[in-house]
Amino acid sequence: MNETIVDMINLVVTYATDYLMPLLLGAFILAVIARLLITVTIHRQKRFVKEYCKRVHQDIMANPEPHGSFYNHVKRALTRTYFETFELRQRYKRRNEDHIMTVGDRVFLIQDGIIRLIDDFLQHIRYLSKTSGHQPDFHEISNSVFGSNPIFNRVLGIFSLSRTNDVLNILPSIFIVGGIFGTFLGIMKALPELTAMDITNAEASKIVIDNFLIKISFALSTSILGIVLSIIMSFMNTLLSPTNTYVEIVDAFNSACEILWNKSETNEVDRRDTSISDRESEAVDAFDLAIAAVYAKRA
Repeated sequence: MNETIVDMINLVVTYATDYLMPLLLGAFILAVIARLLITVTIHRQKRFVKEYCKRVHQDIMANPEPHGSFYNHVKRALTRTYFETFELRQRYKRRNEDHIMTVGDRVFLIQDGIIRLIDDFLQHIRYLSKTSGHQPDFHEISNSVFGSNPIFNRVLGIFSLSRTNDVLNILPSIFIVGGIFGTFLGIMKALPELTAMDITNAEASKIVIDNFLIKISFALSTSILGIVLSIIMSFMNTLLSPTNTYVEIVDAFNSACEILWNKSETNEVDRRDTSISDRESEAVDAFDLAIAAVYAKRA
């Protein structure tokens, strides 16, 4: 049993000392890519919510008096944002701050995620009662809708965003532990060479000592690399943290919905909204087709 354990340790020492530094660098590169992917995904949502809030405030400025149905107000604002952000861009290929890059949409499935987001939120608010006398908890509804979105919860539609973010948050500690581990492995590998030192032969002893010190210095470089990678990763995790951005998204979306709620007189689901403009009607029709296509694609 002891011999087996010793053989396993020797195997680890032999290969880990040679491949640990490349593994640390490779893990760091993958972590940076993952962090950037998460950041892009969450900022795409933020950009859409920003455009939605802009249109809500434009609607308030144009019609300040309370009127109409809350559900219809929200659907018109959301579908108009979707229409002007995605559909018009695809038709005319125009570029301005209102539009999201086509390549980014395809890679990060932004358009499908936005469609599911709008549909889920409309389903949540469909049966809210305006006659109950109290305002619904839109913050909880918004948090639930964004948190349960099956597309935005995954990076590139594959990896769980929350779990990936959790792994990235603990990587700085792993880099430090990996660096220290590499240092101990290097020392373990270098120490047996001292047994070849002959104290009666000064020249040979000097060569052995020199080789030993070179390997020790190389082993210490693993710890230095681990510390450097840990510091860089810690800064990236702080500066590109999706948590604060997610809170901003939910708060902004919640604020816009509260404004529309206070502006509305009812919450009737009226499919024949006579106050809707031709452009808004086109936006609603485009969204209905898009949501049907998304569900058909995933059926």
